[in-house]
Amino acid sequence: MIRSAQRTERVAVVGAGVVGACVAWNLSRQGAEVVLIDAGRPGEGVTNWSFSWANASNKTVTRAYFDLNVAGMEAHRELAGTVGPDAWWYPSGHLRWADDPAAESKLLTTAGLLAVWGYRTEVRTGAEVRRRLEPALAVRDEAAVVFYPDEAWVHGRHLVGRLVEEADACGAELRSGTAVRDIGTGSDGGVGSVGLADGTRIDVDVVVNAAGPGAHAVAALVGRELPMRREPGVVTRLGCARVPVHRAMHAPHVEIRPDGDGSVVLHSREVDALIDTEQGPADLARLLHAEARHVVPELGDSRISRTRVVERPIPADGFPSVGAVPSVPGYYEAVTHSGITLGPVLGRLLASEILTGKSDDLLTGFHPERFSG
Repeated sequence: MIRSAQRTERVAVVGAGVVGACVAWNLSRQGAEVVLIDAGRPGEGVTNWSFSWANASNKTVTRAYFDLNVAGMEAHRELAGTVGPDAWWYPSGHLRWADDPAAESKLLTTAGLLAVWGYRTEVRTGAEVRRRLEPALAVRDEAAVVFYPDEAWVHGRHLVGRLVEEADACGAELRSGTAVRDIGTGSDGGVGSVGLADGTRIDVDVVVNAAGPGAHAVAALVGRELPMRREPGVVTRLGCARVPVHRAMHAPHVEIRPDGDGSVVLHSREVDALIDTEQGPADLARLLHAEARHVVPELGDSRISRTRVVERPIPADGFPSVGAVPSVPGYYEAVTHSGITLGPVLGRLLASEILTGKSDDLLTGFHPERFSG
C-alpha cells in the first residue's frame, strides 16, 4: 500500500466509469501517480447508460447501506463545489407515486421510515405537483406523490469527463481503448504490473478494480473469484423539441428524467424483465416510450433516438465490494451498483484507504473479503 502520497508508487485504476474516475481523481489530487485504464472511452459504458439518479430513498434495505448512500449524496454536493456543477449536477429533487392502494401504502410507509431517519420527505397531491413542480404530468389529482427535495440526477458522462480532465491536470495518465490482459506479481507476491491488450506493460504497485460489469474478469487475473449477479437493464433516450419534465421521477410503470437539452431518459424494471424474451431492444424501447406517453402526454411527439441493454455491476449479495483484498497485496476493489450515487464517496474513502492503510467505518460490512473462499 502507499504510505504517503509523496512516494513514487504507481496506481492502476481499471475502469474509467464514474467509480473509477472518482478513485483516480481523489488519488491524483493527493499526489499519487495514477494510470486510468479503460477498454472503451471514459464514461461511455454503464455510466452513460444508467438512470443516473443520486438518492438514498431507494436504499433502505439496511441502515448501513442507507447511511453510505446519504454520504454519497453529500459527497456529490461537495464535488460540485470543488470542480463546479457545470453540465453534470442537477439537484432538482425526485418524485415517486403509485397507481394502486397496496403500492401507495408501501410507498408512504417507506417515506415515513425515511422521515424518522432524518431524510427530507414531502407528501403532496397530484394536483399540487402539477401546479408547483411538473405541469406536464398526467397524474390523478388525489394521488399521493412523495417528493424527495434533496435528490438529484447526474449526467454521468459529463461528470467523468470533468474528473478525467482534473486528474490529468494533476498528472494522471489515461490509457483508453485498451483492456487489461493480465496482472503480474512482484517479489512479495503482490501486484507488480499490468499488461495491456496493446502489448504494453506498466509497472505498478497497486491495482484498483473498478471495471463495473467486467470486474469479475479483472478479479480472476489475480486468482480471485468475485461473484456477480446477472441483472441487465435497458435504457432509452428520447429526442424532444422541448423537454417537458424538470426532474427525475418514478411513475408507476416507468422512470423518466431529463438528460440535458432536447433529451429524456427512460427506464423500467418491468421492461427489464422482458430482456431475455424474444423482444429485442427496439421493441423494449417502444414499450418504454408507450409507458412514458401515458405519464407525460407531450412525449408523444418525441422520437426514440438511442437504446442500450447493459449489465449492471452488482456483487452477488447486492452490496458494494470496496477495499483491500488481504490475500493479494496491492489489489483493491471498487465494485458496486448505484455507482452514480456512490462514486464520489467511494472514490474518497478508497483513496484514503490506499494512502493510509485505514478503512473508514462507513465501509464496514462492504469489504471484499466477505466473498473470500
